[in-house]
Amino acid sequence: MIEQSAFPDFFFRITNSDHLVDLKKKFQSVFNLSPNYFLFAGSPAEAVIYQLARHCDRTAIRKRHFVWTEEFLAANPCFGTFMGNSLNVRQEVAIREIPKLGAQAALKAIDEWGQPKSHITHLIFCTTSGMDLPGADYQLVKILGLNPNIERVMLYQQGCFAGGTTLRLAKCLAESRKGARVLVVCAETTTVLFRAPSEEHQDDLVTQALFADEQKLRALCDMKYYAEQKLRLTNISSFISNISRYRRYNFNTDPIEAAHERASFVIYSTTQVLLPDSEGAIGGHVSEGGLLATLHRDVPSLVSKNVGKCLEDAFTPLGISDWNSIFWVPHPGGRAILDQVEERVGLKPEKLALSRHVLAEFGNMSSVCVHFVLDEMRKKSAKEGKATTGEGLEWGVLFGFGPGLTVETVVLRSVPLD
Repeated sequence: MIEQSAFPDFFFRITNSDHLVDLKKKFQSVFNLSPNYFLFAGSPAEAVIYQLARHCDRTAIRKRHFVWTEEFLAANPCFGTFMGNSLNVRQEVAIREIPKLGAQAALKAIDEWGQPKSHITHLIFCTTSGMDLPGADYQLVKILGLNPNIERVMLYQQGCFAGGTTLRLAKCLAESRKGARVLVVCAETTTVLFRAPSEEHQDDLVTQALFADEQKLRALCDMKYYAEQKLRLTNISSFISNISRYRRYNFNTDPIEAAHERASFVIYSTTQVLLPDSEGAIGGHVSEGGLLATLHRDVPSLVSKNVGKCLEDAFTPLGISDWNSIFWVPHPGGRAILDQVEERVGLKPEKLALSRHVLAEFGNMSSVCVHFVLDEMRKKSAKEGKATTGEGLEWGVLFGFGPGLTVETVVLRSVPLD
């Protein structure tokens, strides 16, 4: 774990880049300037810092977690260059470690779930870290000793919207087969995109300032096909290791009392859409230097000006048009995104408080972010004695934003708290 305030000095030291004095000062300014400071940026260099400030205004991040260590970086000097040949090293780390980390969480989740792992019928594994054939899903089946006839879905290189994608796919799988048990794993690591700074590619500093490592795991159980086609999320527990964090959930249309299953949310409906005029706004390219992510300065405005239509399409059938009457679980991709969404749809500040909290405590963890927010909401609602798991409200929305520019919209329904 690294405190965000110390990251600029750490980043330039560990990559042997302290000689880039001016660039380091610009990077440090990201953590201190208001996003409006460079509102009228003119030169390309100013535009880059404007972009950084817009995405990272004081970054709104307090600390981040990483799986790599100083010792690892020192032993692999290719990470001390901007685009040095490092893909093999990055691949080796991801292929070796991602399935093992997922398995550690899965074993604890299965143990606390209290049912035989042989009951698991489906597996969804999502990561932007590494790629192999067969993939991390196959490795997890081997490590856990799951049934060889388990139905697997492997999601590679989806990015930040995939937290919503996994829920959408899990819902489809759960409703397609009576008695389904679906295990969902989301795992992300910055090992694929960490690199030294470059004066010629200052926009990559956005990536280095925002992203962090985390893993999520969710178990989905006893899926009956209901006429309303709803999917319940039942909490199992949480597990924290000295490397990274995990969360587990059951998704259930009919919780089994004997197994101490308890619903937390209902997934009511899901949609995915490509935003108009957004091509190239968020992307990534894998090469011998690893994954090079691109984030256009207009991402916050593109998201915010389209979120209203996503809400209307999702909630008009339910007769809901007051966006302060629902609970919110948006992907905390950066402070500017949250700020502009809040302003555009007229949200009260407390509506995005949990997304801001996750951003501050962990940074942008890509696909796993929204699952952290859901977990925080469930726990906070119970702690504060709210009537439901959704901050005392009945309906809510989960948003995933990512490459494309793609938006996943998931309509959630909370459940009463005893």
